[in-house]
Amino acid sequence: MASVRYTVEDDVVKTIHKVIVHRIRLGDVEDPDLYVAEPIWQWQNSDQGKFVMENAVSQPEWHRYNSMFDFGLTYVIMAELDSKKLAEFYLRWGKPDGSN
Repeated sequence: MASVRYTVEDDVVKTIHKVIVHRIRLGDVEDPDLYVAEPIWQWQNSDQGKFVMENAVSQPEWHRYNSMFDFGLTYVIMAELDSKKLAEFYLRWGKPDGSN
């Protein structure tokens, strides 16, 4: 699991997990942020993306990392989901890195 925080709503403690919900790998391209816009848009309009966009506690965000193995880039989409929605996400689609 990634970072965890707790909130209290109506005298009930909710556990919020910040997790990677999607990963995109790119090769060496001239403008990577522009090039990755289409795969992010396609993911956002998929069943998985719609589920995350509807159930995320706050707006999902993307991050870009350099890949040491293939000299490309890795983009990850991170979202904050409560425990029940995170469990549903993992049951429906598994973990994005394939380790179920």
